[in-house]
Amino acid sequence: MKKRHIALATVALLSVGGATAAYVATPTVHEGAPGEAPELGRMGEFTVGTQELPFAMPDRVTFGKLDMATGGTQSETRELMVRIYYPAQNAADGEPIAYTHTMAPPDMQPVTLDYTGRAFADAPALTEGAFPLVIMSHGFNGWSTQFSNLAEHIASRGYVVASIDHADRKLEGATDFIHSFASVLASRSLDQRQVLGQILERAEADNAGAFGLIDPENIGLIGYSMGGYGALASVGGVYDYESSTFDAVPSDAMAPVSAAADEAAPIDAMVAFAPWGGQPDNRVWSAEGLSQITAPVMIVAGSEDDVSNYADGISWIFDQLTGTDRRMLVYRDARHNIVGNAFDLPQDAPFRAIEFVNEPVWRQGRINAINQHFVAAFLDLTLKGDASMAAYLDVPMENSNDGAWDVAFGEQLNGKMAGDGEPEHWRGFQRRWALGLEMHRKAAGE
Repeated sequence: MKKRHIALATVALLSVGGATAAYVATPTVHEGAPGEAPELGRMGEFTVGTQELPFAMPDRVTFGKLDMATGGTQSETRELMVRIYYPAQNAADGEPIAYTHTMAPPDMQPVTLDYTGRAFADAPALTEGAFPLVIMSHGFNGWSTQFSNLAEHIASRGYVVASIDHADRKLEGATDFIHSFASVLASRSLDQRQVLGQILERAEADNAGAFGLIDPENIGLIGYSMGGYGALASVGGVYDYESSTFDAVPSDAMAPVSAAADEAAPIDAMVAFAPWGGQPDNRVWSAEGLSQITAPVMIVAGSEDDVSNYADGISWIFDQLTGTDRRMLVYRDARHNIVGNAFDLPQDAPFRAIEFVNEPVWRQGRINAINQHFVAAFLDLTLKGDASMAAYLDVPMENSNDGAWDVAFGEQLNGKMAGDGEPEHWRGFQRRWALGLEMHRKAAGE
């Protein structure tokens, strides 16, 4: 490696002249920042603790496969696990948590994902402070720690995060898929609402641990794919119950969803990653129903999403949110997997597993860093009232590739990030690294 470095330096000397080559070899032109993450994509000041807790929701309406044809339903107690992330006391003597999850869809050898987080299991929560609460909701057949990197990042910046494991029904064949998906249609928003309600009740009654840190006046909701489908309803959107997409769901199972929709959950801001339900073939919304949402919204999407359909589904949802200020961050050429940990899959992993957690064009680690940057800015602006965060969201040009930040001949860049002195570049991004992105914005009424 050392010989290669010398050879490259010699080529530079011969091709551009001794004076310029000496300048190029200068190790630092700017004071740089480590890593490739944009400015707000770096961990915050708080140590993060985490614990998993059970939540029981009585009298939930459920249905079996046969009930989809007969319209029958049953009542049961729905039990879900929720992973809580929170600002914690110093855990210097402990080891970060190790997560594990096994993917086992039909006709595939199980693949176990083991990954190390940055939170500390059961670390004592801070004993004082009031922090916004953020609920996280995964996509169809996902799991609560699929986006642990984002949850840990948010918590490190001073939030309590509750990531729901929705326990979607397992898939064994075609009829199981239809049954499982129909169950998700009827349950996602109710899960979000009821978990939020129970957390707020516990925070009011219990002043200890993570619950004692929750500020009930500032609440956010993050949903991915079917989690986004549910989140739009939880925050005040009204489903079009005449949509044929709901035909497989017994009407009595949708009745609690309709009743809950009479009142928006107390959510002050929402982030929807690749929200499902806007595409023409499975549209579950009307323009009027989406216009009922008044909380600020940020949508994140891939321009080539062929699951939620970016062109005719996600973009359509964005346009119909006329009751609120909203933004939409777009990863150009990305498909549906625009959020989620960068898992280290085994070399012989089935492609089905690879396809479920990876993005075909963008590096997952790069996506994560950018998501963390913009979600941090959006939540700090909307839940903490930090007006300085608007500068990161209100980018100077819609297409990041159109940004300008001159580079002198031979200048090394070394990680400097755009600030007040670079008004024609996306704030917080390193020079030359704000590429492949779009940021759209519309105000309420547009």
